[in-house]
Amino acid sequence: MTKRTRDPAPAWFVAGTDTEIGKTLASCALLHALRARLQRVVGAKPVAAGLDAYGVNDDVRRLRAASTLRVAPGLDNPYALPLPASPHLAAAAHGVRIELEPIAAAVDTLRARADAVIVEGVGGFLVPLSDALDGGDLAQRLALPVILVVGLRLGCLNHALLSAEAVAARGLRLAGWIGSAVDPAMTLREANVDTLRARLRAPCLGVIPHLDAADPEQAAAYLSTPSWPPH
Repeated sequence: MTKRTRDPAPAWFVAGTDTEIGKTLASCALLHALRARLQRVVGAKPVAAGLDAYGVNDDVRRLRAASTLRVAPGLDNPYALPLPASPHLAAAAHGVRIELEPIAAAVDTLRARADAVIVEGVGGFLVPLSDALDGGDLAQRLALPVILVVGLRLGCLNHALLSAEAVAARGLRLAGWIGSAVDPAMTLREANVDTLRARLRAPCLGVIPHLDAADPEQAAAYLSTPSWPPH
């Protein structure tokens, strides 16, 4: 009798409207929300720019802390670039060329081992990865539903709607969006969130308030997990 191969685990690609808008906090919070009902969850950041004294990116370290499945660094962070700069510049500075196939193979392996996978992008959705590739190409190659993290600050409406259009232009499904209150003094924040609810064609998975400490377990209480399989 032929043994049935297990279906790949559910996985989502977390994109941001910009850099430094709480994308990693949201990704880690999603992992905490998933681990409440699943045993093996893992986060990955295929491309990370900026390493500490131990050669580890801080975002990657936080994703690992939120994960329950431990994997080799080459699987959850295939490209660890020392220079804290745009990925294409950081890669070029160290003679590295970012390619999609090693990342896709790593994500496939994670999906074979885990019960759920969160793949965090780098920077904004269309950040350059090389002279020919950008973050949208990576998301398109992985072909995962996209969760958009919206940094709630002045300009977020335009950034969110443009990012959603870019996701759709790549033929990808926007599975949901998360508001991240990066500016605690934002004027009319709730009205902006209401506008996003009305205009983004995807469910709001929650709004993470401005937290004194970026605690993903605390942030998870404000989120719901996206549906799977994708509709």
